[in-house]
Amino acid sequence: QVQLVESGGGLVQAGGSLRLSCAASERTFNNYGMGWFRQAPGKEREFVATISWSGGITYYADSVKGRFTISRDNAKNTVYLQMNSLSPDDTAVYYCAARRDLFRSSSWARQGDGMDYWGKGTLVNVSS
Repeated sequence: QVQLVESGGGLVQAGGSLRLSCAASERTFNNYGMGWFRQAPGKEREFVATISWSGGITYYADSVKGRFTISRDNAKNTVYLQMNSLSPDDTAVYYCAARRDLFRSSSWARQGDGMDYWGKGTLVNVSS
């Protein structure tokens, strides 16, 4: 069982930046593909970004491409989401998720399909 704990959310003005962190309990963290997702009020959860076990492959939703960067530090069992040029449309609860074989299929990885483990989320609130 992998436990994931997100942190770094908060209130930020439009145009600002935040960095989210997700700490994993699993000592074999580096075997997992990781992803970030978000759910805005009244909307369904949506894919944001994924990263391969080595960090060498990343995918992003079109809505965040060029503004958000996913990265990982396997020595610290942590995955990050650097968010720049934030807008009120980015307001949501952000979730971290893991799947061991995520990058076995590029179609899975491009959308973050079938994630096995989820954190409880961290709220990002972007004011206009």
